[in-house]
Amino acid sequence: MSCPVTLFAAGSLRLAFTPLINQFTKESGIEVCVEYGPAGLLRERIEAGEPCALFASANPAHTQLLLASGQAVSTQTFCWNQLSLTTRKTGEWLELLRDPTLRIGTSTPGCDPSGDYTWALFDSLDVLEPGLGQRLRERAIPLVGGRDTLSVPKGELASAWIIRQGMADLFIGYAHYATALAGQPDIRCVSIPSEYNVRCEYQLAVRDASKNVQALVNYILARGGQEYLTAAGFEPLNAEW
Repeated sequence: MSCPVTLFAAGSLRLAFTPLINQFTKESGIEVCVEYGPAGLLRERIEAGEPCALFASANPAHTQLLLASGQAVSTQTFCWNQLSLTTRKTGEWLELLRDPTLRIGTSTPGCDPSGDYTWALFDSLDVLEPGLGQRLRERAIPLVGGRDTLSVPKGELASAWIIRQGMADLFIGYAHYATALAGQPDIRCVSIPSEYNVRCEYQLAVRDASKNVQALVNYILARGGQEYLTAAGFEPLNAEW
């Protein structure tokens, strides 16, 4: 029997969507089958013909491509995020990034929005300090989120796992993971000020305008769904920048 709603979702949404969808199913009786992964690669799978009723992307570029090509009937922003640093090192964010001895781990641009946002951060830092962004791009090591990158063990957060495995000294990734990493004795998350940060926009692409799919969209956008996203560290739809 096929699942009433098939959802492709950015991997960064797993911590929020797992309890959100469980509660949605409990309240509505509608089963949802979820496939998590890098949003760019999920979009490619949709374009190749894999069935997917709803797509939750960490970057509107992917949902808008589907809309423009007629492979989505509507799109809707549903939450926001930022970037931060995960590390064992001491120091403030710019000091850490400037240190040429520190290895910088990232996700993969093109395949994963986290990598795209990180490269956008480098561009903004070039404005702050000419040449810094280019030096960071040269030092960055795309370790996850690509076609042939590392496979993070189930239950591990990529940033912390990479640091603990000694594969990088800093990892640039989504700020919402600070919520899950809070209280870890060996890992710390370092905030990047909003004026230099990148605002990460998460968007839904509706591909099947059925009542079941619309019910899930409405739940994500309503107070209950937004509370799950906020609890996981995301900025809700009405957040001010």
